[in-house]
Amino acid sequence: MGKIRIAKDTYLVGIGVSPGIAVGEVSLLDQRPLVDKSLIEAIEVEAELLRFRQAIDRAREQLQKIKQAVSRQPHLREHLYILDTHLLILEDEMLVDGTEKEIRAQMNAEGALTQVLEQLRALFDTIDDEYLRERRSDVDAVGERLLRILTGVSERTIGNIGRKSLVVAHDLSPAETMQMNRSNVLGFITDKGGRTSHTAILARSLDIPAVVGLESVTSMVSERIPVIIDGSTGVVILNPSEKTLNEYLKRKQSYEYLEHDLEKYRDLPSLTTDQIHIPLRGNLEIASDVEQAKKHAAEGIGLYRTEFLYLGRSEPPDEEEQYRSYCEILKQVEGEPVTIRTLDIGGDKFVPELNLEDEANPAMGLRAIRFSLHEERLFKIQLRAILRASSCGHVRILFPMISGVAEIRACKKILCDIQAQLDREGISYDPDLAIGIMIETPSAVMIASLLAREVDFFSIGTNDLIQYFLAVDRGNEHVAYLYDPLHPAILRALKATCDAANDAGIEICICGEMAGESLYALVLVGLGFHELSMNPACVPRVKRVLRQVSKQDGESLVDKLLLLSTSKEVSTAIEKEMRSRLPDIFAQPLI
Repeated sequence: MGKIRIAKDTYLVGIGVSPGIAVGEVSLLDQRPLVDKSLIEAIEVEAELLRFRQAIDRAREQLQKIKQAVSRQPHLREHLYILDTHLLILEDEMLVDGTEKEIRAQMNAEGALTQVLEQLRALFDTIDDEYLRERRSDVDAVGERLLRILTGVSERTIGNIGRKSLVVAHDLSPAETMQMNRSNVLGFITDKGGRTSHTAILARSLDIPAVVGLESVTSMVSERIPVIIDGSTGVVILNPSEKTLNEYLKRKQSYEYLEHDLEKYRDLPSLTTDQIHIPLRGNLEIASDVEQAKKHAAEGIGLYRTEFLYLGRSEPPDEEEQYRSYCEILKQVEGEPVTIRTLDIGGDKFVPELNLEDEANPAMGLRAIRFSLHEERLFKIQLRAILRASSCGHVRILFPMISGVAEIRACKKILCDIQAQLDREGISYDPDLAIGIMIETPSAVMIASLLAREVDFFSIGTNDLIQYFLAVDRGNEHVAYLYDPLHPAILRALKATCDAANDAGIEICICGEMAGESLYALVLVGLGFHELSMNPACVPRVKRVLRQVSKQDGESLVDKLLLLSTSKEVSTAIEKEMRSRLPDIFAQPLI
């Protein structure tokens, strides 16, 4: 089927995962393997098993070769863990044993693998946490590599693109992204992908503008068609008119000037004009991300998601492994605080008899602190590791998805019991370790003043708070438009929680996506947040905004916003205010 004829200025909107504007012609990579599922004779089973095992060996060789090449590139070394993850997936029991089981049931190798991959995707889809759900893309990348080997489709040649262009692909694996010739790849867009996929993380690290999740862009474009990518907004323009092209070239120039200008703010303190210090901390998934936080001068780690330690394995990490991992992070941040959040996923992976995959609504089921309190043995192992690590640096502990006082008291009792146990064993820890809770349920907002008496700090996870407060599944395309951080109900929830924390004299942080959006920085300070935690790459831009506004300005703006009735009114007021104050940062949007 030929490509659709593209009209001038055809706008598409996907997920902007790496900021920046790129303008150029398309290099189309659309080499997905076509899989023929077919039954085989019993006599062919051993041959198919051998073919599958040889494909695994070949995939392992390819990844090892890529790893060797990447290890020679200093700017990519910190991401070698991604390739290690893919190598581990090649040994995963569910993938390997599951495929071999299907082959023994007389399915050809590629058909068997495809069937198992579909089962694994369905399993990942039950996970509520966006970052963890995006780990499905790593399984997909390994699966597609194996399918290309089995079907004879040659390895893509993204590393050999011989001209400056924009790469368009159905999907790009992290291994493929690492092999990009940065001088020729101006940016990329894909049908698949999410904000927290490893490919997105790599794109940000490489400073390559990228938009993902466009669903069908590969079926629309042709080789060498002109395209504009705006990785900040997620906008992609196919076949731009001369007027649009000139507008975006000016915008690209302004963006690049601003990015260069941000460098001079790197080592300056994060102070408002009325001398209020608002620490900007980094959100962290894995130890190697600390380098990104330090590169952008984040003041420690405001949220360490420990879930990554538990992924890609059939058994949870033991106390010693967790302790070593936490200490490594503390060593790297050199005295800055690290807020360690306890496990925030469901636990059926490690306690199979729970059968959590059968839950009708896993987002509201046995997950996060509910799972930890249900499976106390696993919880105690993690708490012991965190307490021991607190002797290595400045640790704060954070309990997720607290919905009532009884839960936090149960957590504190277990923590107290472990402290007493460590005392008896003569093992050192920080007795003054700060205890915090995630405010991400409506019930926690409503009783924030009661919860504030129990803890040392609050951390608001806006991603889940918005989802629960507005009763919106942001993964559901039919209602995702209702997921709005500027909904008046959300502003009131944030204000009420900040007021409760400030009245109680405890710290309050925000660590969801809102924290990294520079447009919201003045509002968040005005609401009463003491610190913001975000993707480290967002720190310089947020810092620049904070250094040019006052807390009093923010409070005045919030007073006006709380009188408004709709999300649209709120967003319009914020954009008008910020463009008026900082026109060089917040240009008038083009669409």
